[in-house]
This record gives sequence, structure tokens and C-alpha cells, in this order.
Amino acid sequence: MEQLHTNATVLIVPGLREHVPEHWQTLLQARLGKVHAVPPLEENKLSLAARVEAIQQVLEQIDGPVILVGHSAGVLMLVHWANLHQRPIKGALLVAPPDLDGSWPAGYPSPESLRENGWDPLPKGKLPFPSILAASTNDYLASFTVATRMAAEWGSQLVNLGDVGHLNPASGFGEWPRAEDFIRQLDR
Repeated sequence: MEQLHTNATVLIVPGLREHVPEHWQTLLQARLGKVHAVPPLEENKLSLAARVEAIQQVLEQIDGPVILVGHSAGVLMLVHWANLHQRPIKGALLVAPPDLDGSWPAGYPSPESLRENGWDPLPKGKLPFPSILAASTNDYLASFTVATRMAAEWGSQLVNLGDVGHLNPASGFGEWPRAEDFIRQLDR
């Protein structure tokens, strides 16, 4: 397996399920030369403040340019982090952000429980760095209409991935080579 070399360090920010071995983020992390990942939380797993602080702690260990890669709730964590902290970021890949106003299937925390833990309101201003928001037309956690609105609010380049569900192992995704293409684009 050939390693992907980047000028910037890539920071992987997983969603609430954290590091799933067969997830594209975990597989991507293994292919990257310059990479860090936000570690799993031991407690307060739904606390947005704890998640944002975990991102900040990892970023404080990285010198030089950074590309952020968030999936699902990891996207929401990154947007909240960007609203609270200032640090030069080369770019961000935001994949399959969930809709806090949606109704989610069983097995996911309820949007209400996330609201109670500080996730809402979601910042709506333009992000202070370039970003690509990649979304599915049949994601069970957010409609493409909502993803389009998020991309517009955050000033992100919107990429329609087609019918790929939530772009996770349950949707049939382990390896996701397009992530590497998007990272190369942000790394230029």
C-alpha cells in the first residue's frame, strides 16, 4: 500500500462512533505520512466542549500547516472549533455532516441529546479557511438540501457524491479513494 505524502499535516476528526477499524477515515489515516487523529474520549462522549477541547489539544502538538478531515459529527465539531479558536488552517474536508434538526435512525444519539450537550446552535458564518463539503443525496442523517445550505453558510465548495448513504461502513464504504483526491486539492 503506497503512502500518501502531503505538505500539510492531516488531522482526522471522526464522528461520535470514533475510530471504527473499517471506516474510510481510519484506513486513510494508515496511508498518510503526516497525520494525527483526535483520540477517543473516555468520558463525556456527547459533550461538545470536550470534543472541541480534544481537537485543540491535538492541534497544539502540530507545527506547520494543517488540513482537517471531519466525518459526520466530526464536521460539526470542526465548525464549532473554528468558531472558538484561531489558527491558520490550510483547508478542511467536511464529509456527510448530520442535520441537528433531522430525525435520526435508532442507534444514534438524538438531536435533542446533542442540543443538551452544547451542539446547537451550529455556527453559520463563513469558515476562515478553504473547505470542501462532500455530501450524499441519500444520507439518512441529512438531506442534500440541508448539506447544500451548510456548504453555503460555511463558504464551502459543495461536492455531490451521489447516492452513497452516510459514507460509512454501514453504507458500504471502507476505502474511499476520493478522500485522497480532496486532500491533494486542499494541499496545493
